[in-house]
Amino acid sequence: MTQIRIADAARFLSVSDDTVRRWIENGTLSGAKDDSGLAVVDGLELAGLARKQSVLPDDPAQVSSSARNRFVGLVTHVVTDTVMAQVELQCGPHRMVSLMSSEAVRELGLEPGSVATAVVKATNVIVETPQRKAAL
Repeated sequence: MTQIRIADAARFLSVSDDTVRRWIENGTLSGAKDDSGLAVVDGLELAGLARKQSVLPDDPAQVSSSARNRFVGLVTHVVTDTVMAQVELQCGPHRMVSLMSSEAVRELGLEPGSVATAVVKATNVIVETPQRKAAL
């Protein structure tokens, strides 16, 4: 069982430590103590709660797509030159950056404050974990 400390659980769910403690008190999460005596929650239980609470706004495009990684957000910054542009979106806690033609920016009407959807279609996803101590 993966145990996650209260502060880390709060960071992963973008809430305060006190909120995680309240969730433990009201039974939303089960709390325990680790070998050092620090309060922890079960990683699997936390993952379930994170998934349950992760509700993105409806996609304004209302299109069918094979891409499953669609992030609705607000355009926060646009930098353009004569040919290319860099567009930044804030999609919940995630900052997405896209490079595209300046023509596409104009055609889509992308400007800070506009709503857009970042669609990520990747064939290669790298997953990293913190370094773990070898099991004794």
